[in-house]
Amino acid sequence: MLLIKSRKQLKDHLSPLKKNGSLGLVPTMGALHIGHASLVERAVKENSSVVVSIFVNPTQFNNPEDLDNYPQTLTADIEILEKISDQIIVFAPNIQEMYTEKVVSDTYDFDGLDKVMEGAFREGHFNGVGTIVETLLNLVQPNKAYFGEKDYQQLQIIRKLAEIRNIPVEIIGCPIVREANGLAFSSRNERLSKKIRNEASFIYKTLITAKKKFGTKSATHVIEWASQQFKEHPDLELEYIQIAQADTLEPIINKHQDKKYRAFIAVYAEGVRLIDNIALN
Repeated sequence: MLLIKSRKQLKDHLSPLKKNGSLGLVPTMGALHIGHASLVERAVKENSSVVVSIFVNPTQFNNPEDLDNYPQTLTADIEILEKISDQIIVFAPNIQEMYTEKVVSDTYDFDGLDKVMEGAFREGHFNGVGTIVETLLNLVQPNKAYFGEKDYQQLQIIRKLAEIRNIPVEIIGCPIVREANGLAFSSRNERLSKKIRNEASFIYKTLITAKKKFGTKSATHVIEWASQQFKEHPDLELEYIQIAQADTLEPIINKHQDKKYRAFIAVYAEGVRLIDNIALN
């Protein structure tokens, strides 16, 4: 296991590796869990060399308290990665290394992908994501980069980023990994009490039923039904539930047989913001 903290050292180390097979990148903000591990395992399987970046990016947090509370567990993260492969290259820079001047994000035109759902509730979030992912892609120059489908909107935006910036990389989306009760794995889950962490399985159960209803009911009916379920749940506060086209993320108006749809949801539990999504057809 090699731990690198400077951009120059990383570039120098990767230069000869790029001539000998494919290079994979798994960008993370640390606090690694089984979901992250699944991305890294796939990257190790599909590439001769793998870089896992660990960097808590301040410009993608629109809530300062959320940034302050985000766990930073580098030692534990490295232990998790070592169990997968001792050949992984860990890139863990500080803020000054990634933002050489002002800690501000670039501005992108993501063709509307960033204006709905997460973008509507987290102003500037995807500019921050785009800034750090573009920096990492240009620095590492991987053949493949791996992202989880739990952040499906982010995944689509990163695909758009690679397109508009002409970055020659294959962006690979990996399935959501869930806890035994169905709750999507997230670093934020650790901030939940045991009771609420168990009750939060209601989010996935609601999505599963929404998927069944979507087969025979209108999108409006499904959204109204799901919203009512959360009104009746005292410990979970629904921020939004949206049904959108899987590729454009445009909210559904009329259902079309030839289009793929997903349901997206954001919920607060004990002040912790949880997101999830599911393919509907």
